[in-house]
Amino acid sequence: MNNLAGSQTIIEVIYLIASALFILSLRWMSSPATARRGVWAGEIGMVLAIGGTLLHEGIVDYTWIAIALVLGTLIGIPLGMVQMTAVPQRTALSHAAGALCVTLVGTAEFYLRSPDVPAFTMAVLSMEVILGALTFTGSLMAAGKLQEVLPQRPITYKGQNIVNLGFLAIAIAIAVYLVMHPGAKQVFPFMVGIPLVFGVLMIIPIGGADMPTVISLLNSYAGLSAAAMGFVVGSKLLIIAGALDGSSGFILSVIMSKAMNRSFTNVLFGAFGQVQASATGKAEEKTVRSATAEEAAGILAAANKVVVVPGYGMAVAQAQHKVREMFDALTKRGVDVRFAIHPVAGRMPGHMNVLLAEADIPYDRLMEMDEINGDFPQTDVALVIGANDVTNPAARTDQSSPIFGMPILDVDKARTVMVIKRSMNPGFAGIDNPLYYLDQTLMLFGDAKSFVSDIVKELGGGH
Repeated sequence: MNNLAGSQTIIEVIYLIASALFILSLRWMSSPATARRGVWAGEIGMVLAIGGTLLHEGIVDYTWIAIALVLGTLIGIPLGMVQMTAVPQRTALSHAAGALCVTLVGTAEFYLRSPDVPAFTMAVLSMEVILGALTFTGSLMAAGKLQEVLPQRPITYKGQNIVNLGFLAIAIAIAVYLVMHPGAKQVFPFMVGIPLVFGVLMIIPIGGADMPTVISLLNSYAGLSAAAMGFVVGSKLLIIAGALDGSSGFILSVIMSKAMNRSFTNVLFGAFGQVQASATGKAEEKTVRSATAEEAAGILAAANKVVVVPGYGMAVAQAQHKVREMFDALTKRGVDVRFAIHPVAGRMPGHMNVLLAEADIPYDRLMEMDEINGDFPQTDVALVIGANDVTNPAARTDQSSPIFGMPILDVDKARTVMVIKRSMNPGFAGIDNPLYYLDQTLMLFGDAKSFVSDIVKELGGGH
């Protein structure tokens, strides 16, 4: 008994340390300067959590656990080696894997305990399974849209929201029935299957432009389902980790929605991101002015203040390291270069910060939207690299635009605007950008990495 009690004490101490590391990880990852430390803290915390669990006296055979650890490692290593552009969909796949795990554990717990499941436990177990199932299929759909193997535009039909909410209501009704009749094993598969369908239906009407918010929302669902699982299996560590994940994901979703001046209901049910017919016509009627890399380099070299606005186009072209070279070349010339970061730029929260940090851009040069917007009127050149929707002035002026009211980076107020873009095609939201037709705007057509490389050569910074 003493050995058993001692072993349990060791496990609890390990779990306490792991919980503290999870909290510190979340705190440190809130700043680019300490983000690397936060990642290490989270990884060490997870290793301790797994190690503590493996010491549990209830484990009688480690064979299947060892097989699972090997398989997980073989799958996890290549998943972690993806290009930066694929991190959003890889994150979605991680959410899907975690949610599937929660759903399977909840299902196993139900069939092991039924019909002797207390009402509270059954209620929490139902929440765990419903959230886990819809997060699993929803995350797979989000990953498919981000990878562009599924249509990125909203797929809608009349009465869609009523149908979707109807599916969710049925699943909740089954959960209530099971709380009152925990021995009704025959209806449990429906409580799992219906949320799986709902997860697909939930993502179909959401456009690609909303994927950053959807990713953070699915992260919240995955965390909440894990916290619920912690109550079911009696794990304080799972409750803490799940609560941290769920609450941080929810707060991030609020921040992302605020950054787009939209509500959760509008994100989930608004079918945002449809291509506007008028936008195409507008692009055909108006003309743009373009410039060469040599001309762009001359304008940048003559400037005193330059603000670079990165977007998903920079990520796709893997241009961040060339952007760093351009930053160094301009800084040597005495040009004040800063970077304007919009909260929803890219395909996931913090996407641009991660890319620029990878290229060792100084953290004090990265400015959030609220910090930098007031400086654009005094900015000589705003260089937009692959950003579309977050620089669209229609958000301020066109009440008919789907993004009207969304806070944007005020690049159109700069004295000169240069936009590196492959073509005049609209951005991920499918909306044309009037910025491209302004008198002070020059379009720099081409691949972002190649074009920035040419600018660096013209500035004398090439190798």
